[in-house]
Amino acid sequence: MGLGEALAILSALAWSAGVIIYKRLGETIVPTRLNLMKNLIVLGLLLPTLAVIGEPLPRLGAAELAITLFSGLLGIAVADSLYLTALNRLGAARMGVLGNFYSPFVILLSCLLLGERLGPLQMLGFVLVSSGVLVVGAPAVQEPAARREQRLGLLLGVASIALMAVAIVLVKRILETQPLIWMVALRLAGGIGGLALLFAWRRESPLPGRAERARIRWPVVLAGAFVGQYLSMVFWLGGYKYAPASVAAILNETTSIFIVLLAALFLHEPLNRRKLLGVALTLSGVACMLLA
Repeated sequence: MGLGEALAILSALAWSAGVIIYKRLGETIVPTRLNLMKNLIVLGLLLPTLAVIGEPLPRLGAAELAITLFSGLLGIAVADSLYLTALNRLGAARMGVLGNFYSPFVILLSCLLLGERLGPLQMLGFVLVSSGVLVVGAPAVQEPAARREQRLGLLLGVASIALMAVAIVLVKRILETQPLIWMVALRLAGGIGGLALLFAWRRESPLPGRAERARIRWPVVLAGAFVGQYLSMVFWLGGYKYAPASVAAILNETTSIFIVLLAALFLHEPLNRRKLLGVALTLSGVACMLLA
């Protein structure tokens, strides 16, 4: 297993833990405000990280810096806010299903813009991984929900995943040649700047009100920011830095499998045969990707 592949799988594990935490937090905190809070916490974690590891400053031209910041604005300020909104409407399981759109979007954009190609074993891995997450995520029965809310949630979820794919492919070539943690910090700065502009445009305060502050569980917010944003973002970008974008995207698909396993472990949700079949298919697909 290469470094990029290992980081992509660790990113999926960290993000899946974050999704479960964010679902709970989203019940009491507005999605855009939750997004800003967790990103400010992560920025506070990245600054001492940079001081400790002593990475050299990135050498970016004006165009490369603009692309990096725009990638953060698109992928963090816009896509993450849409994702958290859709998560509140659809729940973690259905968002896991929508996550299947991520790797096809990245693969398509990588083929069109980066000239990447998948070999036969990697294509088999893609099919197995996608099949596994679909088996796991497909609801056995239709859950009662307002049709309008469901449609809006689906639209927001697909839009968020498409924008995440666009954002990472835009910055892929720059990421390959620059210090990893600095690139994480620059994209995060772009995301925070975008969220600040959004609050200014809406004429809303980015700070939670007194009633909202009383409901915030700060230890959970800190845990979600550290695991679901800090670790997952560093691992995620590291996967794209050290592995082809299409391979990293497919390995990121294991997120929904990790959600199932973590939900069974911490939320005591049953692991039925359908879920176990999905886990087996996905792990087989990951093995194909790693052996290719």
